[in-house]
Amino acid sequence: MRRKMEAVLPFKWNNDHLPKIVREYREKYKGISRILDENPDILDLVHEDLKDISEGNQNNEKGRKGDFTSDTILRALVVHAIGGDSLRETVIRIAESDFLQDFLRTRKKGVMHHSFLDKCFKAIRPETWKRINETLVAQAVVNEEVDPSVIRTDTTAVETNIHWPTDSWLLWDTYRVVVRLIHSGYENSSEDCPYRFHEKKIRKLYLDITRYSNSKDKKRQQKVKKWYRTLVERVGTIVEKAEAFCKYSKKKSDFELLLAATELADFLPSMNTVVEQARRAQVDGEKVPAAERVFSIFEPHTELIKRGRRSKPIEFGHMVLLCQSQQKIITDYDVMEEKIADCNLTEKVIDRHEQLFGQAPEVLAGDKGFCPKSEKYTELEERVETLAIPKRLRDLADTVMKTWQMFRAGIEGTISGLKRAFRFSRCFYRGFKSFESAVGLGIFSHNLVVLTKMGGS
Repeated sequence: MRRKMEAVLPFKWNNDHLPKIVREYREKYKGISRILDENPDILDLVHEDLKDISEGNQNNEKGRKGDFTSDTILRALVVHAIGGDSLRETVIRIAESDFLQDFLRTRKKGVMHHSFLDKCFKAIRPETWKRINETLVAQAVVNEEVDPSVIRTDTTAVETNIHWPTDSWLLWDTYRVVVRLIHSGYENSSEDCPYRFHEKKIRKLYLDITRYSNSKDKKRQQKVKKWYRTLVERVGTIVEKAEAFCKYSKKKSDFELLLAATELADFLPSMNTVVEQARRAQVDGEKVPAAERVFSIFEPHTELIKRGRRSKPIEFGHMVLLCQSQQKIITDYDVMEEKIADCNLTEKVIDRHEQLFGQAPEVLAGDKGFCPKSEKYTELEERVETLAIPKRLRDLADTVMKTWQMFRAGIEGTISGLKRAFRFSRCFYRGFKSFESAVGLGIFSHNLVVLTKMGGS
């Protein structure tokens, strides 16, 4: 069983004769430490998910206590989010800083391994991060540091960690992953691999298609189509072999085979979709809708997003809805597995606000995209005192609307800060569950930093 926290003295450091940037760095973490101590309900929520997580080869069921408390793990994840580093770099930073070790309350202890920290991150559910943020904001409202009566809202795209998903590249990904996993299964097995693979030939097909696919020469275009037909056929064949390998491994007692087959089985639905979409698009000449496509075999949940941005017309990831108060605290958020039009989110924002704070906001500011249909707009106006969402461009000439639209524009700066400082540009965790958790951790850390600048919670 993991301990919740340890009784330790608060860290005290002499900041005299230090550069201003170092003093601000230390004051930030001291403020965060104070806020976490003053909100024990947050630690209770985290501890519920972490209490049974084992460390390394430890078996917690036998009663051995974990070396690191839930409090330490939560603080390490906050350092990870604020620093913007990978988990490996975060662990190194903590190991090299006595100040951060005091913040984590691990002085005179070893530093946790980055793989254990990753395990803990995945153990904390997305729903828990949402409740943590709600708890933090609710306490700030009680302390009269946050006024939830006036909010602004907007959406932003957070990309998944994938390469540009051309059909040829996805087919090559499929082939090489199948080869790697089947080889790994037979490598330490008592049996010999019964399959022959031609990785160099498949890779050459992929590279030739990539090199000449944009050529305007008709003969080369004919060759590209021929290469695509061959590539689709060969990758389809190896996917069939992968399915046979998975079925065969289930009948055997060989652990290595079963381990490789289990991992491969998770990829098979996406691999079959990749082969089918490439056949339809490149062989049959059909236009495959984005909803029927897979954009990565590693991140099959990825969605194609078009937002009309000139610099980046197409993005691959998920849309995130944000609601923010005047004090720059993010009061609510939602990660959408499938994109919902902004105009259909306005009512949801009001409903969620009533659920969290007991009443609808007095002012809700959003851009023109959040404007619902006329009948719905009239209905929402009755629930909100000032619905600062323009119907037409000429509405911006109104003094009141113009004022609230200037307030609304402030959330763009927050989104920019989240992308630059809290890894919102691209999520490096795999799976939609971890994607949601990463967004929740980033928003929680952002709110902690903002509350610290305001003087604590």
